[in-house]
Amino acid sequence: MNPDTAAADRRFVLSLGCPDTTGIVARIAGFLADAGAWITEAAYHSDEDTNWFFTRQAVRADSVDCTVDELRERFAALAAQHFHPDTEWRLTDSGAPKKVVILVSKESHCLIDLLGRAQRDEFPGEIVAVVGNHSSLGELTERFGVPFHLVAFDDPDVSRDEAFVRIAAIVDDHDPDAVVLARFMQILPAQLCERWARRAINIHHSFLPSFVGARPYHQAFARGVKLIGATCHYVTAELDAGPIIEQDVIRVDHGDNVADMVRQGRDIETLVLARGVRWHLEDRVLVHGAKTVVFD
Repeated sequence: MNPDTAAADRRFVLSLGCPDTTGIVARIAGFLADAGAWITEAAYHSDEDTNWFFTRQAVRADSVDCTVDELRERFAALAAQHFHPDTEWRLTDSGAPKKVVILVSKESHCLIDLLGRAQRDEFPGEIVAVVGNHSSLGELTERFGVPFHLVAFDDPDVSRDEAFVRIAAIVDDHDPDAVVLARFMQILPAQLCERWARRAINIHHSFLPSFVGARPYHQAFARGVKLIGATCHYVTAELDAGPIIEQDVIRVDHGDNVADMVRQGRDIETLVLARGVRWHLEDRVLVHGAKTVVFD
């Protein structure tokens, strides 16, 4: 990318959620105007059920009269004075590359899709490592120039808890912005769900909350469903119950067997995971309780 184009495309992104009241938009707009900010995206949502307000504002970084750290300090002062104490906000710089660690087992389709997008510069982050509990995806990963770490769960000398300690050490060493479970097929311990809260992202091969847990396509086939889908969600200690980022479905019929459903499901899984991870890395996902607002 041309350096001039990259500089023009660089954005400071402010995302905020707070109890709804009058004057929020005016204060944010005034703050950005005072900084000379050229707004390129502005999205708002007011949830009447929870009385919670959400916004995402993207501004041209080259229009602002200070660094992103200085802008954070200024906004922190404004928020402390004028916003509710429960307000959650962050201000990020799209020029600072986001880091991603991917956890995998044997299924390759989601991993290949993400690695391919990153190689084509179609992914808003850097995949810094892949951790697998089988060796089968190691050569594939390294062909893309990404380090692969094997942490086997079938080693009789290593307990499951010890294996997760090793995985956590690898992940935390990179301090990633996203930990993507790309068909990892292992349940994260509660302490890691807490440590990686709102960073750990899973793809579930079902349209949640239907058919949770293992073998959802077999469950769907047994019920004769006409739609199958996939769900990208944040990981929590409650299995397959974290805040949902993205979902999609495709139609099947009585002539499709389980293998047909699995094949078609892989297609939808890759798309849903790619969208969900992209929106997370672009700070388009705001979480409140068990729900998300996604400014896509």
